[in-house]
Amino acid sequence: MQAFFIGLQFLTRINIVKQTVWTEDDFGKSVRYFPLVGAVLGSIYGGIAWIMCCLLPSYGIFLPHHLTCVFFVALPVLLTGGIHCDGFMDTVDGIFSGRDRERMLEIMKDSCTGAFGVVAFVLLMMFQYGAVSDMLPENLPIALFVMPIIARMMMVVAISLYPYARPEGMGKAFTRYADRKSLFFVFLYGLLLVLPWGMIGALATICALLFTFFFCNYVTRILGGLTGDVYGAVTTLCELVVMVAFVFGNYLFGRGII
Repeated sequence: MQAFFIGLQFLTRINIVKQTVWTEDDFGKSVRYFPLVGAVLGSIYGGIAWIMCCLLPSYGIFLPHHLTCVFFVALPVLLTGGIHCDGFMDTVDGIFSGRDRERMLEIMKDSCTGAFGVVAFVLLMMFQYGAVSDMLPENLPIALFVMPIIARMMMVVAISLYPYARPEGMGKAFTRYADRKSLFFVFLYGLLLVLPWGMIGALATICALLFTFFFCNYVTRILGGLTGDVYGAVTTLCELVVMVAFVFGNYLFGRGII
């Protein structure tokens, strides 16, 4: 379980068992537990959403709608320390810079965020807010539970099926230990967590998977592979895809648990 706790500490700000010594072997193997890390986050998101959107209203307590939406947009950023958002902004800065491959990789490695990244992040938060706002209250706890699980399943897809763009890097340790066997294991228990929620969970998974293939193929053509920043971008964007899929799933499948 050491690899799980390393993954939890690396991807979130939750330190159940603080890991001070990380070997490359343990760090690389933690990729197998990324969706389980998502389940920990999803339990927190979904539990709070159930209290705020289902339990309290049943007692006649209704919280301000817009402030509640802002809270649920901000909560994932706070609990993950913005690690995936940082990768998203760096990726946007790089691939939309219009430079050659080597320069794009340099831009993505730069600690400073450019205009493309800032604008893209603002738009991302606006879309997330819109998705949360348009979600049926009874479906929001389910969406927020499965959202981080599916997104981290897609991160494992990106790590396992696509080459690494740099000779070395933090993400390189993941690619050394993430093979197709690990991917099968991740999907097996990931789907066991998602599919019990019915057709809307399956729809969200399929939409996220299709988007992951499209986005990773696009970036690979530009950079010759993926980087740790791109893994963060995949995670962040797939969280949005899942939320949008749930919004449209409301119209396709109806209200409540499906």
